[in-house]
Amino acid sequence: MEAGTALLRGFLPSDPRRLRLRLRLRLLRRRPSPSFPRSVRASSSPPGQYRGPQPKRDLIADWVPNNDGLVRSLPIYVGGASLLAVLFNRTVSGIAPVADASSSQSRADLLTLGIAVTNILAGLVWLSIRPKSVSAVEPLGAECRRIRSDLPESVVSELLWSLAIIYDGHCIMQIGMGAKSSANDGQAEDVDANKLMQGSLYQGIINSRAQSYLANLSLYPGRSELPFLPTNTQAVILQPLGDKGIAVIGGDTIRGFTTSDQTWITYIGEKLDAALANYVDNNTLLMQERV
Repeated sequence: MEAGTALLRGFLPSDPRRLRLRLRLRLLRRRPSPSFPRSVRASSSPPGQYRGPQPKRDLIADWVPNNDGLVRSLPIYVGGASLLAVLFNRTVSGIAPVADASSSQSRADLLTLGIAVTNILAGLVWLSIRPKSVSAVEPLGAECRRIRSDLPESVVSELLWSLAIIYDGHCIMQIGMGAKSSANDGQAEDVDANKLMQGSLYQGIINSRAQSYLANLSLYPGRSELPFLPTNTQAVILQPLGDKGIAVIGGDTIRGFTTSDQTWITYIGEKLDAALANYVDNNTLLMQERV
């Protein structure tokens, strides 16, 4: 008996916890691994077509712009129908046509009549006030491209995007469309830099050193200070170039310059100021050396 016990002790671990652990490991090794079915789903969408979630359409938001006249007239129809309903109810119910302040029905009818009349008036206002359509216009003027001949090519390449640039007391560039000259020679109107610098627009830009955006130029009295622009210029951006000049950029659409355009023009103005200031400083030093 003792020999059999010693023999079992040789094959089995002395610790029962180790025995249970070995049994669990053997069961796990013998257990077959789960097999996952592979499914192949064919898509009915043709190749190259977007198969993701589609944006939801707002039917009311799409219907209202397409039926602008009906929507503006709708309060008139509602108010008129309400008015007729009150009169019909007054006739059928057998109530006296004269309003009686002590009658709850008369007070309700008067309130309904007031609401109906208000709807009719609102519909008339909607029909009389319509948003003005904004569209681009063809500039009325003469095409021009005037650049000072003594500017180096590196500076000229920085200026070709602008319409008019006044810097260091001179109009160093005018490009694009300009107002037709009063001399009727088919040329564009020259930029009078001295006159422009004395105006309130130029002084305000230089003092504030901030961009000025005239979204609807026809509403600003300062338009008379920009006679070199086409007569039908719709919007203008006045961008300061440091403390020595400004850039005038005209547009053909009311509120045609976006916020991104204004930001982009601001950064370009800083770059132009750096290029022009370097040229002016170098030119000043050369003149001092000659003297």
